[in-house]
Amino acid sequence: MEKKTAMSMFESLSSGVRLDIYRLLVRHEPTGLVAGEVAQALSVPPSNLSFHFKALVQSGLLTVTQEGRYQRYRAHIPLMRDLIAYLTAECCAGRPEHCAPLCEPQAATGAQSPPIPTIPQKSYVMNILFLCTGNSCRSILAEATFNQLAPAGWRAMSAGSQPAGYVHPRSLALLTRERIPTEGLHSKSWDHLPATPDIVVTVCGRAAGETCPAYLGPVLRTHWGVADPAHATGTDQEIDAAFTSAYRTLRTRIEAFLALPLANLSEDRGRLKTELDRIGTLGA
Repeated sequence: MEKKTAMSMFESLSSGVRLDIYRLLVRHEPTGLVAGEVAQALSVPPSNLSFHFKALVQSGLLTVTQEGRYQRYRAHIPLMRDLIAYLTAECCAGRPEHCAPLCEPQAATGAQSPPIPTIPQKSYVMNILFLCTGNSCRSILAEATFNQLAPAGWRAMSAGSQPAGYVHPRSLALLTRERIPTEGLHSKSWDHLPATPDIVVTVCGRAAGETCPAYLGPVLRTHWGVADPAHATGTDQEIDAAFTSAYRTLRTRIEAFLALPLANLSEDRGRLKTELDRIGTLGA
């Protein structure tokens, strides 16, 4: 590391707010946080953070990626390690064993580092219903994949308006290849749900002329249309490819859903609806 780079990093951290931001993001590696979550943790208005984020990104201490309408910030851990290596490269005249006490500043001085701010944790229980006509392929794939990836408190169900009465063997085989549990998966009617859904996601393919079932009631709805792989024709490889394509499209959308700042959006149905509809266009 060059001296100029190290100086830039120290100058960036000379602000108390930026130091708090950096320590917070180090704690939340590797997932990082969106700006709103940082503002919530530090009790700072989001509009006051943009300048600090820009300075930290320019110094290289943070990286930023765009996720729809949001920007996710992460601590650049390799650069932090480079800085530590730069500072300790000639420690104790080349006798690093003498530097051991430097790694234990609290034991040596009794000083306590200020606590790293944390995001207040709230328990959100959300039931997601993936709905199609037969409940044998797409909605089953979505249910199993969501439950494999979802955090505690988020649960997926699936159902059909005219259930086929069986799960397509290729769906089960695909899930097994992806190491996603298949126990308990079965084709069922929306008249016999184990819980009341908070969000209904229809996955039938309107573009293919399918009629999506209408789910009545005060529930948030969105449409993630996917072509039905059960209607695929051709060789075994071509049919398997249709199932794999449906699975990957659904997984992409589920991962995008779970990457949203759900703690905030759960209390804003309008914004959540907008994001869910946007996600339904991914991979289409």
